[in-house]
Amino acid sequence: MVDQYILLEEEGGKMYFVPLVDESMKIKGLGVVNPMNDFGHVNIGQMIDVCGKPLRRIPPRLPTLIRSMKRRAQTISDKDAGVLIAKLGIGDGDTVIEAGLGSGGLSMHLARVLGRHGTLVTVEAREEHALVGLENLERAKQTWDGFPNHIHHNGKIESVAPLLLHEGLLVDAIILDLPDHVPAIDATAELLQVGGRMACYCPVSNQLEQAWLSCEKNGLSFEWAGEIIERQWGRASKGGMRPVNGPFGHTAFLIVAVRH
Repeated sequence: MVDQYILLEEEGGKMYFVPLVDESMKIKGLGVVNPMNDFGHVNIGQMIDVCGKPLRRIPPRLPTLIRSMKRRAQTISDKDAGVLIAKLGIGDGDTVIEAGLGSGGLSMHLARVLGRHGTLVTVEAREEHALVGLENLERAKQTWDGFPNHIHHNGKIESVAPLLLHEGLLVDAIILDLPDHVPAIDATAELLQVGGRMACYCPVSNQLEQAWLSCEKNGLSFEWAGEIIERQWGRASKGGMRPVNGPFGHTAFLIVAVRH
C-alpha cells in the first residue's frame, strides 16, 4: 500500500496525523508545510525537526491511531473494546453491526479484527457525531493494509434495522451503545444468526437490567454481564511498583446475550 498519511509524534506524546499531499497546508502546531516534500522521505523511527520541534515518525498501528483520533462523543475504551470483541467471538470475515458510532473508537477496534474479508455496518443517529467517526475510520482505511467492507447508515437503528432485514442480512454480532437499548434490541434481535451474539454498553445499572430483560423477551439467552475495572500501576519514587493514585477505571456495564 502506498502511504497516504504520516503519523508524527512529539516528545511528550502529542501526535500529528498528516496527509501526504504535494501542496502547502497549515497544520496546527507545525505551521505551513508541504507534507510530501517535508515528510515524504522520512522513514519509520526517523527523527525530523519541524519549527524547532523534534518529531519522530511512528507506525500508524491501532493504539497510536486511537491516541491521535479526533473526538466528539465519548469513546468506548480499549479495555471494554477488547472484552466485547473476545466475548462476542468477533474475528476475520465476520459481519458486525455497531449502533452508536460516536467518534469511531470501537469501530476502529472492530475494523482491525474483521480484516479485509469482514463487513462492518455502523449506524449513528447524530450526524455531527457521524462526521467525526467516519473521518477517523477513513484515516484507518487509508492507513492499514486490510480493511473490512464498511457500510454506514445515518439515523436510528430502529429505522435502519427493517431495511437490513428486508435485504436478508444476518450478522455474527451486534453492539449497541445507545441511550435507550430496549427499542434497539427489539428492532435488531432478528438480525442475529444462530450462534450470533449481542452486546449492550450501559452507563448505568438500570439500563443493564432493562437490556437483560429485553434480550430475553426477544429470544436471546443471557450469557454474561458485568463491568471491567482497570487499575494502573507505576514505579514508586523510592523504587518498586505500586498502584497509581486515582479512581478505579469503571466506565460502563456490559451485557452479552446469544441467539440459539
